[in-house]
Amino acid sequence: MLKKPLILVTNDDGINAPGIRALIEVMSEIGDVVVVAPDSPQSAMGHAITINSTLYINKISKDNALIEEYSCSGTPVDCVKIAVNEILKQKPDLCVSGINHGSNSSINVIYSGTMSAAVEAGIEGIPAIGFSLLDYNWNANFEPVKSFVKKIATQVLVNKLPDGVILNVNFPKVEESEIKGIRVCRQAKALWQERFDKRQTPMGKDYYWLTGEFVNLDKGEDTDEWALAHHYISVVPVQFDLTAHHAIQTITNWDI
Repeated sequence: MLKKPLILVTNDDGINAPGIRALIEVMSEIGDVVVVAPDSPQSAMGHAITINSTLYINKISKDNALIEEYSCSGTPVDCVKIAVNEILKQKPDLCVSGINHGSNSSINVIYSGTMSAAVEAGIEGIPAIGFSLLDYNWNANFEPVKSFVKKIATQVLVNKLPDGVILNVNFPKVEESEIKGIRVCRQAKALWQERFDKRQTPMGKDYYWLTGEFVNLDKGEDTDEWALAHHYISVVPVQFDLTAHHAIQTITNWDI
């Protein structure tokens, strides 16, 4: 009998989010699952880690449960670090993060706690995938994407990933019958045009809400934004080596 793969499940929306419950359900069909996720929402935390305060973990599954679940007081990256170093008895065969409530396509990957957890797993040498659905609603419908989550995760387990590569997978908000397929593509060049909504407390103290508009500057048909707009699932291979290799020679030629 073949040994089941060990799968670490995490997210940034918190351990009680419907998205992670859907991901746990799918991963339990593939392997042995251990869940370590934030005890409260940690969206847009990026690659933040906790270094100036204490971290707590709380086992929330019963000892006879089929799936071990732990909540963590820290960030998504903290969850991966503490899972690998304190909770798991061996390195997992796969780490999956999500399913995020909302987009992590294009420049959003920089800010994403979902993707940062996956990146941290990649740094640890663990094949990793971040999954996101383009629906910010807490009651988003994850049923249409479950079969694709299983397919992509299974392919990563079978084929592995190139060294230093993590997958950023985004799903369009459509019914399963409307999904045209999967596209492996590049990250679109886009940005947020931010604004701050300035308000005042009843005591007269100024405070701000960050708002803004997402602007896609990329008209290419090989991008994640194009794929999602046309009802494809986007799969973008990303890496944690941030070196701009193409610029090394140019800067080497400077008078420095």
